[in-house]
Amino acid sequence: MSKKNPKPFLTYSNQLKLLLCEKQLDISDLPYTVEKLQDIGYYSLIDGYKNLFYDPMTRTYRRGTNFSDIVALYEFDGNLRSLVFKYICHIEQKIRSLISYSFCETFSENQSAYLNPANYNISSKNQQDILKLISKLTYEASQSTEHSYVVYQRNTYGNVPFWVIIKTLTLGQISKMYSFMLPGIKSKVSLHFYNVTEKELIQYLKVLTVFRNICAHNERLFSFETRFEIPDTSLHRNMNIPKTGNQYCYGKHDIFALFMAFRYLLNPEDFKVLKKELSCLFDTFCSATSVTQKYRLLQAMHFPTNWTTITRCKL
Repeated sequence: MSKKNPKPFLTYSNQLKLLLCEKQLDISDLPYTVEKLQDIGYYSLIDGYKNLFYDPMTRTYRRGTNFSDIVALYEFDGNLRSLVFKYICHIEQKIRSLISYSFCETFSENQSAYLNPANYNISSKNQQDILKLISKLTYEASQSTEHSYVVYQRNTYGNVPFWVIIKTLTLGQISKMYSFMLPGIKSKVSLHFYNVTEKELIQYLKVLTVFRNICAHNERLFSFETRFEIPDTSLHRNMNIPKTGNQYCYGKHDIFALFMAFRYLLNPEDFKVLKKELSCLFDTFCSATSVTQKYRLLQAMHFPTNWTTITRCKL
């Protein structure tokens, strides 16, 4: 299969000409457009956020689309990343605390406990990954100088407690650690989330980890989909999410799936605040564009039109 020729470098003047003449994008403020292209970059802004407004058949923008519409979507996505990241961090901190407490309650806070493979579910399937995790923990506890609080515990007490060392782990590592815990510990942790089993919590944490990384790396979020899925829930059923065969059409590995995960993993008051903040983001986008664009945005995010009823559905 022959490869396409690489896209040539375009000056800002050529970029404007391409958007105006070839792509038929309305541009009402040329200096503002150049400023945004300089601040964000053509690839990150146009290639990243044009699809909501672009007709792939004609390879031009839909009639009436203005450059400011694309900027509004870019800004919406940035605000969405900040919002999502904030609430994932809430859950991440809670998981750290619960795993630490349950593990120490079962064994002890001593580093010899969390460095002992026997204190994990060391099946043949998990063995290599558990040993890799213990190797990481051993290095952090005994050699790494990256975290001053770890160095202090090491030098002062000759022991780095579990509740200290767990702060050095990423959400992905914490997610794996939880999956390696003994059944009793996993059960103690999952009981702090209403109507969530140990297996389901593992699924949720995998999805949260991917979305956290998208936010942290400043990548496009609103239309992102991960290969991991959240479990089928009563929310899918109660919100009448359509199915293709036995598979729900959305709310499984998209941004709406993350929103559903928040419904299970956040306390009810925090979720209500999240919902209100998200509604404000939609309103801000709508005021900058049009109701039609908001409808397309909801479609791209796989949000059903009845998404606001999620707080009225029982878990």
